[in-house]
Amino acid sequence: MVPVSYTRDDIWVRAESPSAVGAVRRMAVELAEAAGFDAERTAQTAVAVTEAVSNLVKHAVEGVVMVRSQPGDQAVVELIAIDKGPGMPDVARALRDGYSTSGTLGIGMGAMARMSSWYDVHSLPGRGTVLVMRFAATGAPTSAPHASGLSRPIGEEVVCGDSFAIAATGDGATPETTILLCDGLGHGEPAAQASRTAVELFLRATDEEPLATLQRLHRGLVHTRGGAVAVARVRAATVSYAGLGNISGWIVGADGRRGMISVPGIAGHQARQLRQYEFELPEHATVVLHSDGLTERWDPSAMQGLFARSPAVVAAGLLREAGSRRDDACVVTVRPGDDRD
Repeated sequence: MVPVSYTRDDIWVRAESPSAVGAVRRMAVELAEAAGFDAERTAQTAVAVTEAVSNLVKHAVEGVVMVRSQPGDQAVVELIAIDKGPGMPDVARALRDGYSTSGTLGIGMGAMARMSSWYDVHSLPGRGTVLVMRFAATGAPTSAPHASGLSRPIGEEVVCGDSFAIAATGDGATPETTILLCDGLGHGEPAAQASRTAVELFLRATDEEPLATLQRLHRGLVHTRGGAVAVARVRAATVSYAGLGNISGWIVGADGRRGMISVPGIAGHQARQLRQYEFELPEHATVVLHSDGLTERWDPSAMQGLFARSPAVVAAGLLREAGSRRDDACVVTVRPGDDRD
């Protein structure tokens, strides 16, 4: 995975009219050119993005799409597409050559997948589809990121008050992933300022234990609106976790999910004694952190096959299934050692 990544003001586009196709294509081309893609690779990226967004416009329900530079890696452009139906009954068939949804460019998902450097998809009939594609400047295949995060502002707001950061920590012998999620109090720019401050403080010392980081964030947010904060360090078999306020932390495995403990309070303003907790991490389990812009009531067993997919698709699927448009929302997912192609 990339050494460091963090949230920006990523822009979600509603795929409700043909104008969305051109808008997202232009965004993808601008990002590709800024990342140093040559003309041929830029054109391939534009064609695949156009096909993906066209499918949303013509066939999806509540389709939204985002393109962004992969956080921490400016040589990769990432597309994330989410919708709520009708879904695909046979994803494997959709990826075969010669299969195309009617009315689109006709290149089909198989060609889209080949144009990308990495892709992953999850779809359920009647529930919708999540598609993530990554395009590298060289065109060479890339591996699935071990961690991924997404944020989305409330309603029609442009600025999101929730932020996240991801850092590769530890040494080569014992790799770790450390993640931060901050939900700034309220909405809009004051909340975003608090959460951006939390990210900046986190990135200055990612080698600290979660408890030490949380203590530093609590002190550092005193001149902001404050917010709920959680820090998790994910190793191959354990998770160290320290949280303050209503960030939800979960370990999701084959036997369901297990909650991680945050203490009540508001970072920067009030807190009980801060604590760090240690949890076992079963093999192939996924660590999930999310703000209260996602309901806690989601059930992994009701999302057939989602947690077998990459962390990027899991994050997008959770945002679709559990996210609310009545609050800022943010979700981060980690699965150590996930080398899915």
